[in-house]
Amino acid sequence: MTYSTTKPLVSTGIFTALVIIFTHIFAVETPFIRISFGFLPIALFAAMYGPIRAAIMAASADIIGCMIFSPGLFFPGFTFSAILSSMIYGYFFYQKDITLPRAFLACLLIFLIIDLGLNTLWLTLLYHKAASYFFWGRFIKSLILLPIHTFLLCLLYRPLIVFLPKHSSR
Repeated sequence: MTYSTTKPLVSTGIFTALVIIFTHIFAVETPFIRISFGFLPIALFAAMYGPIRAAIMAASADIIGCMIFSPGLFFPGFTFSAILSSMIYGYFFYQKDITLPRAFLACLLIFLIIDLGLNTLWLTLLYHKAASYFFWGRFIKSLILLPIHTFLLCLLYRPLIVFLPKHSSR
């Protein structure tokens, strides 16, 4: 195995562990709302390795995290949401600078499509409740967290830029 294949493999393992830790250990969670920093390693990994590898890593982290911390509560819809979120980050950040508008747009799409759309649908299917029961709490959470997520992505990107693969704009 050469360096070029070992580094992405090791990085995938490290980032998978970081996502699990930030999502399940350092999180505030209710049955319907989770506030965590699991998006940070996903976004950085997507910036480093692109949307496809990020999707594989995010799916792995979701499945392993559910097996370790939520036995019996695995639902593939949330894995699909993790895959789509990582692909959105990959599309916006891979081989690009993470600017404030780019970070805001990526976070906005994830909040609208994934958090308010798909994840609300998954919770409705799981708990057999009306979508509006989940929607408003999730909407308020998204309004509060959107600027925080955007700011954190921009803040953490600068010191970690040295780890990203070189491309023409740097």
